[in-house]
Amino acid sequence: MASSPPSVQVRDIIDLTPKETQIFQKHLEVVRHFSLPTQLHVAGGWVRDKLLGKECYDIDIDIALDVGREFCEKVNDYLSYTGEEKQGIGVIQCNPDQSKHLETARMRLFNEWIAFVNLRSEDYSENSRIPTMRFGTAEEDAYLRDLTINSLFHNINTSSVEDFTGRGIEDLKSGKIVTTLPPKDTFLDDPLKVLCAIRFGARFGFILDEDLKLAASCDDVRAAIVDKISRERIGHEIDLLISGNEPVKAMTYICDLLLFSVVFSLPPEACHIRRM
Repeated sequence: MASSPPSVQVRDIIDLTPKETQIFQKHLEVVRHFSLPTQLHVAGGWVRDKLLGKECYDIDIDIALDVGREFCEKVNDYLSYTGEEKQGIGVIQCNPDQSKHLETARMRLFNEWIAFVNLRSEDYSENSRIPTMRFGTAEEDAYLRDLTINSLFHNINTSSVEDFTGRGIEDLKSGKIVTTLPPKDTFLDDPLKVLCAIRFGARFGFILDEDLKLAASCDDVRAAIVDKISRERIGHEIDLLISGNEPVKAMTYICDLLLFSVVFSLPPEACHIRRM
């Protein structure tokens, strides 16, 4: 018998803490100071958790027109202008071969680490599955997120929640794990999203969408997990699953989706060593 989705209490608005208000206000000051024709959005897990009434300190700010590093430099220029101390900027480079399509910049403000990345869209050439990234809109970016519950945005400029897929709030309230785009396409583009879906399903006690389960267990996706994702990235995701609040449920999902032998297989070089 299929599990019934839980009934989830979801807030209508996001209540900011005093520190979050400080952080967002500082960024709006930067936008106004440099007359930047852009809106700032907080994306993903922070929005989801705040709507669920949970505290979250993982703030990712998405920017139109600039890459994250360039916006961080503008923040530092503004801090210098106002007589405040500049902050160090860390950059994580993109790596399309490992499905890491975006450069991410990080800096510390008001004793909190903030990540900055540009809003994106992707174009595919006829003979390649590796996309070409370009600046995109918030709506285009939302559809590139892994799950509808993680595709919600908080618009800092307007202090409003934006649900561009039209399903994020609905799936959050009904306790369902659903991909923003057709699940097989999503998982072939980035197979690690299979484990992300399992992790969030277990963490929140949400049910996995039936189409998602079919896609996750198909041979093409199972092969993509082995061929496209490094063991380090799989290991990191497994660490998150095991250290989460429902590790048994997460492992049950992995087994039910026929992914155990794929996720916990030895790399080819290790198999070669064992045969020697």
